[in-house]
Amino acid sequence: MAEAGLPASTAQKLRVVRLGHPVLRKVAEPVPEEWFDTGRLNNLATDLLHTMMVEEGVGLAAPQVAEPLRLFAYWLPGSEDEPEVEPRVIVNPEIRPVGEETEEGWEGCLSIPGLRGLVPRYVRIKVKGRAVDGSPVSLTADGFHARVIQHEYDHLDGIVYLDRMTAMRSLMFEPEWERYVLAPAEAEQEESPDA
Repeated sequence: MAEAGLPASTAQKLRVVRLGHPVLRKVAEPVPEEWFDTGRLNNLATDLLHTMMVEEGVGLAAPQVAEPLRLFAYWLPGSEDEPEVEPRVIVNPEIRPVGEETEEGWEGCLSIPGLRGLVPRYVRIKVKGRAVDGSPVSLTADGFHARVIQHEYDHLDGIVYLDRMTAMRSLMFEPEWERYVLAPAEAEQEESPDA
């Protein structure tokens, strides 16, 4: 689970703050130039990655661990529809949509545990930023990959997914989401002749 040579053995699990903590509603500060490729930034990145994995999330932004800085960790486990993306950290990211197409998808958040809701997101985005060592990062993300990055990027601007929901009617507790949304969708896939 180490990223860009970051030693996983020194990782600490950080406390994930919950909605209501003031840091989640503030615009985070850019990571200072002098922090790149230093122990301070490497340790924070390692701890973000470790905490994300221990908490079984696909993303975690620094403000979610009470660090008001512009960086986040994420990964994609991979599926039939999406390729795996190894755990990584993007520092001082910038994103922009590619086109105007959006789609609604289900989201949850480690800082808002136990809930899920439908959130519209751009289907495709371009991302620029830096790696922990200061090297440039540039990528195009589609689908769930784009959704995860947009969700984490929002945390850097003091936005949570609830703010993006267009209809609060879709908000539900995770057990009900699993029973009434996830399970029927999985059953439908199993019954499909293409499966």
